[in-house]
Amino acid sequence: MKRTLMFSAALLMPVLFALAQQPPDSMPHPMAPMQIQHAIAVVQPASGSSVHGTVTFEATEKGMHIVANIEGLTPGKHGFHVHEFGDCSAADASSAGGHFNPEHKSHGGMMDMERHAGDLGNLTADATGKAQLDWVNPMMSFSGPHSIIGRAVVVHANEDDLKTQPAGNSGPRLACGVIGLAK
Repeated sequence: MKRTLMFSAALLMPVLFALAQQPPDSMPHPMAPMQIQHAIAVVQPASGSSVHGTVTFEATEKGMHIVANIEGLTPGKHGFHVHEFGDCSAADASSAGGHFNPEHKSHGGMMDMERHAGDLGNLTADATGKAQLDWVNPMMSFSGPHSIIGRAVVVHANEDDLKTQPAGNSGPRLACGVIGLAK
């Protein structure tokens, strides 16, 4: 037993020595917050619809890169937003609350300076009911007051008119998915 402990200690000595030589700032603190780079929402039907898909999020230098792939829609435009609560338990997804709006701004379009952080405009479904979005949103993050982790993504039945308050008159919620960590 004594020999095994001495042998184990001898193997660990170079590792411990190397760690001791590192500046304190280069070693992660065991309680340091994790640097999140990727998240995903698996979007499930609500309100009796068959709408489903995925939305991925990636932190970039320019903002949150959002890629949505949604199916089961009627052709045309459908409001698309991040909502304040990560709760899709209500049959109509009303449990997700209103649009994610940490700065208490007015509703607007994706390119408007005055808009909710969760305003993602519209998804446009093709003749087969499939819609895609690939966009960078500079108003979202994975930490702080603009964090989207644990919030919900919602797809609506109607086109978001990008101006009517508080939600763009985009109608019932067809699908909802909670944003969670991804590798």
